[in-house]
Amino acid sequence: MIKITKNYISQVLITLLFVYGCSSERDPYVAYSAEEDSSFVYNNYTKQEVFIPMRDGTQLFTAIYTPKDIDEQYPIIMHRTPYSVQPYGEQKYKIDLGPNMRMTRDKYIFVYQDVRGTYMSEGKFENMTPHKRSTNESKDTFDTIEWLLSNVANNNGKVGQWGISYPGFYAAAGMIDSHPALVAVSPQGPIADWFFDDFHHHGAFFYPHAFNFFSRFGRPRTGQTKIKNPKFQHGTKDGYDFFQSITPLTLAKENYLGDSIKFWNDLAAHPNYDDFWQDRNILPHLKNINCAVLTVGGWYDAEDLYGSLNIYKTIEQNNPSIKNTIVMGPWGHGGWRRTNGDYLGNVHFGAKTSNFYNDNIIEPFFAYHLKGIGEDKIPEAYVFQTGTNEWKTFDEWPPKEVEQIKFYFKEKKRLSQIPPQENHFGVDVFDSDPSNPVPFIAYDDIGMPKSYMTDDQSFVNDRPDVLYYLSEPLDENLTMAGPLLANLVVKTDQTAADWIVKVIDVYPSSHPPYPHQPELPMKRYHQMVRSEVIRGRFRDSYEFPKPFDSKKEEVIQLPLQDVLHTFKKGHQIMVQVQSSWFPMVDINPQTYVENIFDAQPEDFVKAKHYVGRSGVKPSYIEVGVLPNKEEK
Repeated sequence: MIKITKNYISQVLITLLFVYGCSSERDPYVAYSAEEDSSFVYNNYTKQEVFIPMRDGTQLFTAIYTPKDIDEQYPIIMHRTPYSVQPYGEQKYKIDLGPNMRMTRDKYIFVYQDVRGTYMSEGKFENMTPHKRSTNESKDTFDTIEWLLSNVANNNGKVGQWGISYPGFYAAAGMIDSHPALVAVSPQGPIADWFFDDFHHHGAFFYPHAFNFFSRFGRPRTGQTKIKNPKFQHGTKDGYDFFQSITPLTLAKENYLGDSIKFWNDLAAHPNYDDFWQDRNILPHLKNINCAVLTVGGWYDAEDLYGSLNIYKTIEQNNPSIKNTIVMGPWGHGGWRRTNGDYLGNVHFGAKTSNFYNDNIIEPFFAYHLKGIGEDKIPEAYVFQTGTNEWKTFDEWPPKEVEQIKFYFKEKKRLSQIPPQENHFGVDVFDSDPSNPVPFIAYDDIGMPKSYMTDDQSFVNDRPDVLYYLSEPLDENLTMAGPLLANLVVKTDQTAADWIVKVIDVYPSSHPPYPHQPELPMKRYHQMVRSEVIRGRFRDSYEFPKPFDSKKEEVIQLPLQDVLHTFKKGHQIMVQVQSSWFPMVDINPQTYVENIFDAQPEDFVKAKHYVGRSGVKPSYIEVGVLPNKEEK
């Protein structure tokens, strides 16, 4: 039996403050102290640890938390993870269960499982398990449900599943060829395809994110274990300096990783979108889904924004008869559960948006589908509109009522809805030096901070290797909604280049400070709204890259992901264009090599890049704009 000591309560209080925030204002449903929350699971649930056999004989370690009250039957909510079901031991309890504490108190049978080949489960682990394999996550989920229904007392025959990030992938994979008892699934910030999520964006390699993740998670398991690998110790907080010291990419293995991290070796061996990556793309397999789905994502998810948007979109296309909903809030990765959602970095969103989500979206979703409580009133799209800071609902996503608008790059650094005249010729030129890449943040960080997605971008305006185009102050609110596309007409005097495009909300000089940082002036703040990068070699094909011809002008069309953001009256729209974004994206040598992971120091050369803005071949961004019904 657990002895709940003052020291135990102190540790739990610290954890709860991290999860729920340090404000005295709690979620409406939590009328309890942190101390009461910490003891609730222990006092109201019984924990059991079992090994569940799969159809091939592999046994998966599973922790089951069952309500002690046996006077009623409960639905099952599963969470399958490669990150450990800790704490291990039937007398050691999690402090909260499921998507939030309200659902813990509402009582479900909560099931946590180490996926195949991780921690205490048997078998061999494979990243982003290819669905074509004889053993896959759909089958393991099916077999787990089958065992739970037969062996866990007091279940009501209904099962739900959820997960954030990598567990979000397992939730998405688990609903393919759904078990009949699986009636509600919520993939949250899920990985869909690792050539576009997390470590690659359109083929560009996100160096710190991959290095920091695989230097810990990628280390080989020598047997079943309850212990997590230690984090890599960089010896500095200066990511710019550290990752320059291991450029070219070959130095990562030579200096630190060695040859033991299999997936790092796989990354290096597969720089193009070949069968290795295509087999790990879950999107083509999202079929025969027969449950309600609620996909959750954050507009500022630096890791898996692509996954949230495209899993929803693909399910909608392949499974038109099911209830399929998308929720997008103003959150970083997992922020709907890990933060109050009232701000990210320097930008405030007007309210604790995570509370709204917990009260009005995720709890009612599972309560209705698993317990039959409430009504099925959640719309097709529940989306937070940044800028005006309000929740919006739509019958479909993207909204059908948008008008497609182009914003053209013009002379004198202007951005305008008026296209250049047909006989106009214009070009902007900048030099790119691999030894002095454009930083992606204005402060030291050893990784990829969540707040970079809302950071002030004015710190690079004066760099000669960054182009920008700025609109006039807006006469009225302008709301961008849905997919955002950059159309770049480019040329380079070398054979390789990356292209980065950022869409920015420039605040007026009169903008007041935000309440969470009243001491920080926000006048002329350049808030990043959306950004993306493409490795130029993939401009025509991710599978078959090709070099640039220095004599040839090329058109690059770069999707920047969906958006719902209002540029308010008096604000300005800015677009920045650059060719490096370090250390978040590895340095392109600007000499074409077959595999950039094999680039040598002599391959890194200075380049002159051109962005055209003529009337015949204009450069622009294109996005849907909602009718301006009101100003706020």
